[in-house]
Amino acid sequence: MKHLSDFPLRLLIGLYLFEAVSSQVNPGVCRYALGMSGGQITDEDISASSQWSESTAARYGRLDCEEGDGAWCPEITVEPDHLKEFLQVDLRSLYFITLVGTQGRHAGGMGNEFAQMYKIKYSRDGSRWISWRNRQGKQVIEGNRNTYDIALRDLQPPIIARLVRFMPVIDHSMNVCMRVELYGCEWLDGLVSYNSPVGQQMSLPAYPVYLNDSVYDGAIIHSMTEGLGLLTDGVCGEDDFTLSHVHIGWPGYDYVGWNNNSFPDGFVEIMFEFDRTRNFTSMKVHCNNMYSQHVKAFRQVVCYFRSDLDWEATPLSFSPVKDEKNPSARFVTVNLANHMASAIKCQFYFADAWMLFSEITFQSDTAMYNTTLVTPKAVIPLNPQPGVSPRPSPEDDPTHKVDDSNTRILIGCLVAIIFILVAIIVIILWRQVWQKMMEKASRRMLDDELTASLSIQSETFVYNNNQSSTTNEQESSSAYEHIFPLGPDYQEPSRLILKLPEFAQSLEEPASTSTAASQSQDGAPHYAEADIVNLQGVTGSNTYAIPAVTMDLLSGKDVAVEEFPRKLLIFKEKLGEGQFGEVHLCEAEGMQEFMDEDYLFDVPEDQPVLVAVKMLRSDANKNARNDFLKEIKIMSRLKDPNIIRLLAVCIYSDPLCMITEYMENGDLNQFLSHHEPEGQLALFSKAPTVSFSNLCYMATQMASGMKYLSSLKFVHRDLATRNCLVGKNYTIKIADFGMSRNLYSGDYYRIQGRAVLPIRWMSWESILLGKFTTASDVWAFGVTLWEVLNFCKEQPYSQLTDEQVIENTGEFFRDQKRQIYLPQPVLCPDSLYQIMLSCWRRNAKERPSFQEIHKALLDLQP
Repeated sequence: MKHLSDFPLRLLIGLYLFEAVSSQVNPGVCRYALGMSGGQITDEDISASSQWSESTAARYGRLDCEEGDGAWCPEITVEPDHLKEFLQVDLRSLYFITLVGTQGRHAGGMGNEFAQMYKIKYSRDGSRWISWRNRQGKQVIEGNRNTYDIALRDLQPPIIARLVRFMPVIDHSMNVCMRVELYGCEWLDGLVSYNSPVGQQMSLPAYPVYLNDSVYDGAIIHSMTEGLGLLTDGVCGEDDFTLSHVHIGWPGYDYVGWNNNSFPDGFVEIMFEFDRTRNFTSMKVHCNNMYSQHVKAFRQVVCYFRSDLDWEATPLSFSPVKDEKNPSARFVTVNLANHMASAIKCQFYFADAWMLFSEITFQSDTAMYNTTLVTPKAVIPLNPQPGVSPRPSPEDDPTHKVDDSNTRILIGCLVAIIFILVAIIVIILWRQVWQKMMEKASRRMLDDELTASLSIQSETFVYNNNQSSTTNEQESSSAYEHIFPLGPDYQEPSRLILKLPEFAQSLEEPASTSTAASQSQDGAPHYAEADIVNLQGVTGSNTYAIPAVTMDLLSGKDVAVEEFPRKLLIFKEKLGEGQFGEVHLCEAEGMQEFMDEDYLFDVPEDQPVLVAVKMLRSDANKNARNDFLKEIKIMSRLKDPNIIRLLAVCIYSDPLCMITEYMENGDLNQFLSHHEPEGQLALFSKAPTVSFSNLCYMATQMASGMKYLSSLKFVHRDLATRNCLVGKNYTIKIADFGMSRNLYSGDYYRIQGRAVLPIRWMSWESILLGKFTTASDVWAFGVTLWEVLNFCKEQPYSQLTDEQVIENTGEFFRDQKRQIYLPQPVLCPDSLYQIMLSCWRRNAKERPSFQEIHKALLDLQP
């Protein structure tokens, strides 16, 4: 029953896949707004050649929006044949674009500028730009006739691009302004070009049949190179290729074909280049099989794979079943056996005089991952009359053409889903209001009894009357206690997973004496809010989980840091806040005098030092104050080049403060997200770059810091790029206050609006069993390494909802090979991806130690 709420959506997806098995993309369905009007495309990804003024900058060129002065307007008057002015949209990844929309500058009736015509240029890599042409070879697209109507234009053929430029064109001098939108869907194939021989002409008694690739956007001389065309336009050819294509009028238009006599070796070789190294499962080739005209599907295909620079020596061979009875065109599926490759070279052998292809698509793990998870915002149906500007009325607006029965079914299902969602929202809101009222009453009664103990019992240290035992990895406690009396509807992640019957049945082992308190009647350990508050930390940050023996040793020692004068702290910025405290960025004057001799600042003595100040609120209760002092004791013992150090404290008066290092380049997540990898794209965007060797250097430092923590039996529990700070020369120090920052609130799963868990970084056993160990830190390190190699441009499992992330942990528990792993980043070599995969092994004991990870990363250093 747990999937009942999304059953209609799954049914619709299933129906669509059933009807669209003929192609990887369907231009008639792939028409979703990509985010100019909805805001999914950020201001930073919209640029222009020039602008009138700040109020007509590129970011105001969003369709159906009137912010700023109402539109994007170039600085100078557009002259005839003057194509230097453009509005550019960066989609950040490859998209299959089927439709574009434009508007003029309305500005509440004050505007009088629009583009009557325009051209489009696009690029897949930022270096090579291609002028779009329609199927007749025409470049100019009809634009707007007034300043307010939206003009939707089908792109036939569609384009596959990351960067798109709109370029106004007029036949006389005038001022123009534009607002634009792009429609399409994600390009799942990842194919950026195919190289093949030029298609040929077949001479039939009645007329010639042209089998050339007429829309290929690469170079065409003796062969076709560095482009895409008919084989990737989403349109499959007719069974009878001699019929004229409905859009063009000449026979054989949708096919690319070759004659056996022109190829002495008996095969046609096509090479496919992809955007990244992918794990390929299959290739689908749409072939004509009209054997009465001596046309048949290929007899055999031999494919070679290239993952880095060299081609694999052993090719893959496949022979389809011969069919001389059915003349219908068909897709032939070639099993690619999970080969990892960034390029594939296939030799298709003739079975007869002619061989004709109309579509070739690829399925890879990355493509399957995105297919099931992308949720489009809105879809624009096909315009039955391309070139006609739609009006916002039932007669002309393409969004009102719902003659198709499937569209009516879709609308009915969507209406049903909306009613169900409204009912669910009402129920959730009512329950939250009721629970908040109960909690306020509970808090007033129990405020003096709040307890939040450090996780000190674990499977690593099990205490009996006369003995203790240790293991190789340190676990923090799953013996939780509730702070507030919570009702039966309180939902923890483990309670969500108990909907999986396999998981509930597996937890039947007898609990030990030390963990019995953590077991509920159904036998499963639960998250209690006490432990989550502990995990969250007094100031909203993580506190390290440490073994009981270590805590006993710390409790008998004084704090090894000095009191710092508050008056020497200059507050610069509030970084974040938690349940009982705040984190501020400050400058500390004269901090050098308070430091140990073994610690040196790279700052002159007469200049202030940048520090982070964790401050406990003055109204915090007694237990929060005790936990804050415990955190100071823990932090005072951490001395490692790659761990943020506690510099000083202010504990003689309220509010209590601890002063830690802060690095001038901020946290690693923000640092990398504002940089690009070295290469042509970075030169084009003029963004600062970070080399691959520097990425490896930073990852090695993170591993070194975690190796130090694990040697002390400390468990971090929230390792991520947001919790790593960057200094000069790519110095990395691991911190712990990322959870307190509103900037990263979306990285945490919220339980009943209070408790938060970084589930996208957590191991399956941490989510399901409440186990936080060094091995679970290793899992989080693998996710953090994935972030680094993606330049923090994407959240882990960004296509999954929080609930789907938790469901995926159930797949790890069942271990039936259906779990989803994070895909290999573009910049990531196989050796580095293998390190990530080893961090995500199901069995915690099989994961590498931080010592092993650190050594492996050192070996990868150039």
